Amino acid sequence: MGLPVNTMKTETQIREEIEGLRNLTTGQLKEKYREVFGEQSRSNHKQFLFRRIAWRIQANAWGGLSERARQRALEIADDADLRIRAPKNFLREPVDDGRTIEARLKPSLDPRLPLPGTPLIRRYQGKDVIVHVRPDGGFECNGRIYTSLSRAVTEATGTRWNGFAFYGLGHRPGVKHGEPE
Repeated sequence: MGLPVNTMKTETQIREEIEGLRNLTTGQLKEKYREVFGEQSRSNHKQFLFRRIAWRIQANAWGGLSERARQRALEIADDADLRIRAPKNFLREPVDDGRTIEARLKPSLDPRLPLPGTPLIRRYQGKDVIVHVRPDGGFECNGRIYTSLSRAVTEATGTRWNGFAFYGLGHRPGVKHGEPE
């Protein structure tokens, strides 16, 4: 870790101070960050704030980076094209075919359905009703294939059901769960 620069705090005291950070809220960590770094943090990420503050506490106690490491970091930073935000045309640029493989899924007829191969499982009257979504748009339940989710659920339960309502898969086609109708 290096030689102690500030001998005012013992290693135990520093560890206790860092451990004390774990119990702080994000707001309290942001306040501690401002206290330790002398500037406001733009981050609200609790783990990031914890790590940065802990590093600074240790750096203040035992010294930060060596002069050689600081110089190297400055050299790298000078050479780097540093961006905080992506360029405006970032997602509009053509994809380099040599670096990526693109696969597209044929959209299902109903956006409320999960991806093909997904099992839909619900406990009903003491037994599990399991229906698998098939790649061809059908449904498989108890070894039989159905063209309708409602029909598969009705056959499995013996009671007439809307398949989407039975599995809680949305209210209307095109409306995702939790969105206003």
